Amino acid sequence: MSRYAPTIHTHQADIAALEALLPQLKGQTQVEVTLKDGTRVSGTVAVQPTVQQYRDADENEGTNGELRLDDLNDPAQQHLLWLDQIASVSELPPHP
Repeated sequence: MSRYAPTIHTHQADIAALEALLPQLKGQTQVEVTLKDGTRVSGTVAVQPTVQQYRDADENEGTNGELRLDDLNDPAQQHLLWLDQIASVSELPPHP
């Protein structure tokens, strides 16, 4: 069964931009992610994301990836973010 993403990317420059985020999102790193719409989300990277192949609503195949962040204040709350929606990543000092 194929996985679906709201947006997929097929141009090499767009895929390279997604891949450039990966070193900043290592597993168990605490980060603040700023999304392209200005929303900020802080949490612990559950597992380093990867870029993968997805299909869009029109069944076109392309690349994207998902980031799972466990909320810093409530680790039971998870945030699932699409890599192409991330504008920037800032590493945070360890949270007590």
